[in-house]
Amino acid sequence: MSRIGRSPITVPAGVSVSVAGDVVTVSGPHATMTRNIPDGITLAQEGDTLVVDRRSDETAYKALHGLTRTLVSNMVTGVTDGWSKELEIIGVGYRAAASGPGAIDLALGFSHPVKFTAPEGVTFEVPTPTRVIIKGPDKEVVGQVAANIRKLRKPEPYKGKGVRYLGERVARKAGKAAK
Repeated sequence: MSRIGRSPITVPAGVSVSVAGDVVTVSGPHATMTRNIPDGITLAQEGDTLVVDRRSDETAYKALHGLTRTLVSNMVTGVTDGWSKELEIIGVGYRAAASGPGAIDLALGFSHPVKFTAPEGVTFEVPTPTRVIIKGPDKEVVGQVAANIRKLRKPEPYKGKGVRYLGERVARKAGKAAK
């Protein structure tokens, strides 16, 4: 049995989980999230814990067992605490500024500022002009928004300029050798 799949999910106080057929709904103080459970995977609530089980030991069910448990666990964490990703902007003149709820203006060395609007449920914080914090209840959406912003100007290997995750190490290359 999957080591990840067999560990139970603890449901904290203030969070309600309902399972109707193959749809699980998790409601908490910050959000309500819904997800479909794959066929062959069952979710049972036993008091304040959730247990994920699979129909058989076929490879397809084994693959979905731990995945489903992790996705539901991420939903529980998302509705209670939320998820966040931090990006840092490195480069002369590169900066970010909040331009309303759920939108930021980025100066990334282009001839025009780039306006980035967040999907519903995702918010931006700009504590300094070179740091952006992305917050939301859905881990997948927060990660995808961070990846989309990073994709606007990836860190380049020669000077290191661009948008990178906080703490990301960029391998630097040597420039052209002078004669």
